[in-house]
Amino acid sequence: MLKIINRHSSFRPALLISISSYTEILQTMDRHATSRPRTRQPRAPDSPDVKLSKSLSYILRHGPVKEKLPIQADGYMNVADLLHHPRLKGITFTDVRRVVDSNTKNRFKLEHRGADGQATVNIDEATGWWIRANQGHSFEVPDLELEPIINPESCPVVIHGTYTDVWNKAIKTQGLRKMKRNHIHLAAGLPGESGVISGIRTSSDVYIYVDMKKAIADGIEFYKSENGVILTEGKDGVLPPQYFWKVVNSTGDSLL
Repeated sequence: MLKIINRHSSFRPALLISISSYTEILQTMDRHATSRPRTRQPRAPDSPDVKLSKSLSYILRHGPVKEKLPIQADGYMNVADLLHHPRLKGITFTDVRRVVDSNTKNRFKLEHRGADGQATVNIDEATGWWIRANQGHSFEVPDLELEPIINPESCPVVIHGTYTDVWNKAIKTQGLRKMKRNHIHLAAGLPGESGVISGIRTSSDVYIYVDMKKAIADGIEFYKSENGVILTEGKDGVLPPQYFWKVVNSTGDSLL
């Protein structure tokens, strides 16, 4: 037996309870403590370069149609014109180049296209420089320089990363959809593996392995972008579940 002394009053007698009862009290207190709603930590504000990267992604992937911006058939936009966009007020070519060069997912590509075809010496000058997003467009880009994947053995592992709730709610029965983009995005491996820099979110907890041999044999076309992302339109914008040969969660459990 344990003696619990009431320290608020010296006139009240000590309370005697059993060890088992005392344990139950502690367990109840623990349950109440852990069941309290936790306050979500506020997300840290984006750095200036992250903000610029997001602005470039929007303008180059979606802006030309929504805001009637001039862009070439291969997805390139003149940097001097780009810097006039209200989202990029105060941004210089040096800022754009730094974000392009430091982007770990290689989302963008810069190319010099001066009148004489020669590379510029002054990298701080935007004139003659063009930029594009390597993939992720929501409008037609006919000359994006995508590499067709003809031989499935050239891409033995192709994965789409998603989340448990999305898998259970839709993908499991309906397949992968390109949504508002031109393609479904896939990766040639898991996040962090050699050569995998884009095409799959590191926060994914479900990994869908695509049966490339079966899909290509059925006429589904696949492409590889400049930064190694595997792209497909599927069939009418959908890659059906029949082309999933393996689906696992982050702990390796099979979901098929």
